[in-house]
Amino acid sequence: MSKEPAYNMKSLFGMRREMSMGFYLTDFIFRKILRQNAGVKWAIHHTSTIHNPEHIKRGKNVFPGDSPGVYINAANGVSLGDYTNIGPNVGIISSNHDVVNNDVHVAASPIEIGRYCWMGMGAVILPGVKIADFTIVGAGAIVTKSFNEGYCVIAGNPARIIKYLNREECDAFAQSRK
Repeated sequence: MSKEPAYNMKSLFGMRREMSMGFYLTDFIFRKILRQNAGVKWAIHHTSTIHNPEHIKRGKNVFPGDSPGVYINAANGVSLGDYTNIGPNVGIISSNHDVVNNDVHVAASPIEIGRYCWMGMGAVILPGVKIADFTIVGAGAIVTKSFNEGYCVIAGNPARIIKYLNREECDAFAQSRK
């Protein structure tokens, strides 16, 4: 049997071509039957956890939690720009606990992540951080402050800029996707 009929069936049901049918079957079992991450409106990996999905704004072709082990707490809001990817075991945490009473969440500015960004495996993005377009967050980075310029690679703990990207090359790539 050719792959074309399976792709047509996937597109009919709004499924992504690059994801296996097993991914969607497992997602259905965990979200719809077992009610794990039931409030999430898009397919996610069964090992990911998303709190307050109603406070997530996602751009075009963005599927937070489709990689294994992703943890997102969107209590104070999370915004993800077009074509942004989140790698395995990434934490995006938009609120902290009170230092005395850990039952209380502290208000903070929302996390804003721009277009064409990539969060590498095990990266952690903390409350109030803003990351501009074309920012790559290296594996294991702890992002404690904003990076408003974009077009860079950040890494480390705390994260810092380790490389700048070619702005013209990035912008040409973005134009080719329109």
